[in-house]
Amino acid sequence: MQHSPKVIIVGAGFAGLQAAQSLGRSGAEVLLIDQHNYHTFVPLLYQVATAQIEPGQATLPIRTLLRRFAPRSSRAGVRFLRTTVQRVDLKNRIVETEGGPLPYDYLVLATGSKPQFLGVSGVAQHGLLLGSLEDAIVLRSHILKQFEAAAWEPDPQRRQQLLTFTIVGGGATGIEVAGALTELIRGPLKRDYSTLDLRQVQIILLHAGDRLLAELPSSLGDYTRKRLRQIGVEVYLQARVNRVTEDTVYLTNGQKIPTETVIWTAGLDANLLAGTEHLPTATRNRVFVRPTLQVPGYPEVYAIGDTAHIEQQGKPLAGVAPEALQAGVTVARNIQRQMRGRDPQPFQYFNKGRLAIIGCFSGVGKVGPVLLTGFLPWLMWLTVHLVYLPGFRNRLLLLISWLHAYFFNDRSVRLIQPGFSSMGASFQASASQDPPDRKQNFS
Repeated sequence: MQHSPKVIIVGAGFAGLQAAQSLGRSGAEVLLIDQHNYHTFVPLLYQVATAQIEPGQATLPIRTLLRRFAPRSSRAGVRFLRTTVQRVDLKNRIVETEGGPLPYDYLVLATGSKPQFLGVSGVAQHGLLLGSLEDAIVLRSHILKQFEAAAWEPDPQRRQQLLTFTIVGGGATGIEVAGALTELIRGPLKRDYSTLDLRQVQIILLHAGDRLLAELPSSLGDYTRKRLRQIGVEVYLQARVNRVTEDTVYLTNGQKIPTETVIWTAGLDANLLAGTEHLPTATRNRVFVRPTLQVPGYPEVYAIGDTAHIEQQGKPLAGVAPEALQAGVTVARNIQRQMRGRDPQPFQYFNKGRLAIIGCFSGVGKVGPVLLTGFLPWLMWLTVHLVYLPGFRNRLLLLISWLHAYFFNDRSVRLIQPGFSSMGASFQASASQDPPDRKQNFS
């Protein structure tokens, strides 16, 4: 009986899940490993955090997504294993997990990324993240707790501190959170907390660079900055955070911001597994890969998504969701080529454009040479993400949630839920989901 090649994929984010599905009919024994039994649609986490949608609308069980690829009469097909990867032995082709060692013929590293604190002390202890479903639920509960406390706080200075929300990072995630938080406060929270003077609410966006959305043309960054200011967000450029404490953010220029809410969206590092530390890496600790997405020195090992540093035309790719999805397809094709004794082909990313949502019915985008601002890119962002969200039920419920928010200016998921640590699951070291800032745009 002919041996079916064993393919192990670590990480069920966009890249890993796409690779597994694309290998579903390849004749290989494919094993997808993740520490969660669900796939997180990361672009919608900010909406979970700002009470717009239910957590379940941004997730779907991995086994549901793999049903049609499950093994039938033979072992060929895609299986799923919920476990934590402890180490990878590249020399002996073994993935060591909590449940024991797993041999492989081909390995795909798609472990996503983890927060990078850029040497700023206090962020790990006092910052709030948005890299996982748990993080989003924690952030939502925290925001609502601040309003509950402020509603009964007699000291105006203390109340001001409770109602000051500081977001660090001027990329897509930071801007999305700022806009969505403004919508939440202007709509349902204004009615829920009628005794509060919401003029005391401050939403502050700190960015170390000289313009927002650095991956887009400067004119779009300028528009984003003006639009955020119009809706009430205070934007500070070239503002570097020096230290974060329980109740204050300290900037390198000496300025202090009294606040108990610091939402950190400023940096990401590749989430490398133990045993891969010796691999050559680039910025953000990403593994250098060949044009074929193979790891140098290990032709049977591939790295994709936020694990990999991929260059095209002399420039590194940004790491957004379309890149991860297309890379997952390419890896599946290349593994099938190797199974047939043929050489892998280089990865060619087709850029359909970029979109970013600001909130309050506005966004920005670049499609080919065309730059878009205002309502149209906002609507395009919603449409594209609705189409790409897996699961008919999820899409239907998401559309209902959006229509409810649009017509009634309300957020129905204003729940304070206990039971999660403040840092969520962002620091678990293996099989993580892909991160927020790198997975925001699908077009």
